[in-house]
Amino acid sequence: MAEIFVIDRDGVEHSVTATDGWSVMEIVREADLPIEAACGGCCACATCHVYVAADWLPKLPEMSRDESNMLDEAFQVQDNSRLSCQIPFKPELDGLTVTLAPEF
Repeated sequence: MAEIFVIDRDGVEHSVTATDGWSVMEIVREADLPIEAACGGCCACATCHVYVAADWLPKLPEMSRDESNMLDEAFQVQDNSRLSCQIPFKPELDGLTVTLAPEF
């Protein structure tokens, strides 16, 4: 079974079962980790902001203009920032590591 690793805002790493075809945001939310995801995955907010481990960035789909525009509204954006709703999980991402960004 595939998994992703989610580091919460306290620095605790969680191993989470990942479902093929779900977004990383859906996977994190289903694991009851503290991700707001206010828009439900429509790329209309930045409340599912995560930091992606550097070695995984090249394996992700390119960031869309909409995602980039929404990240302009996020707090503490870094070079490895992504919206987790815009990262579809696929088996090639087994072991992906993301860190939940600060809420504000």
